[in-house]
Amino acid sequence: QVQLVESGGGLVQPGGSLRLSCAASRIIFSAYDMAWYRQAPGKQRELVATISNGGWTNYADFVKGRFAISRDNTKNTAYLQMHSLSPEDTADYLCNAVRNTPTYKYDYWGQGTQVTVSS
Repeated sequence: QVQLVESGGGLVQPGGSLRLSCAASRIIFSAYDMAWYRQAPGKQRELVATISNGGWTNYADFVKGRFAISRDNTKNTAYLQMHSLSPEDTADYLCNAVRNTPTYKYDYWGQGTQVTVSS
């Protein structure tokens, strides 16, 4: 059973920082593109950042300059470093792993980790 397990969420004051981790198991992690999404109560899930299996990164405009996505293929783990957090960043943050082959798309999700930004 493929597992993506997020960790690192919690309560942080405005302006603070957090680092989220996504530990993957039972996949060839280095072959997957990884992404972080978030979903706030009453809102649609939105893409935060992506990192390809080759290390190329892309960010949503609302996190550019504040968040950084990275991966460590030796640890089968993806990260999301978040700085300058604001209450608008409060959401459940979910990890996604995707691998496209000529015949199949492998697409896995974690359960999420809650980030709350509040004073």
